[in-house]
Amino acid sequence: MKARLPQGYGKQSQQQLMQQVQQMQENMRLKQEELENTEYSVTSGGGMVELKMTGKHQVTGLKINPDVVEKDDVEMLEDLIAAAVNEAVRVVDEASEKEMGALTGGLNIPGLGL
Repeated sequence: MKARLPQGYGKQSQQQLMQQVQQMQENMRLKQEELENTEYSVTSGGGMVELKMTGKHQVTGLKINPDVVEKDDVEMLEDLIAAAVNEAVRVVDEASEKEMGALTGGLNIPGLGL
């Protein structure tokens, strides 16, 4: 005698799975929107340069301590600004990976850049 599954068993599971996938997609969309609208602040050179960047990698603010500005050493200022931009990009990407990874349970989902 063969064991039989209740009628409709597979369909119910598929429907539940699709609902879960749709909910996860909506949660991911909302989290991505939240991350893009978040502003991150970093410093370089021991606080001599402060940079603000959105989750979309757009620089929204840059403050330079006047003590670091020397006309004979513009190269150092350029290095500090580059370091601040690179640190901001790293912080934004790290926050995005952490938050989106928490939503997907660490799954690597193509097209999300995770």
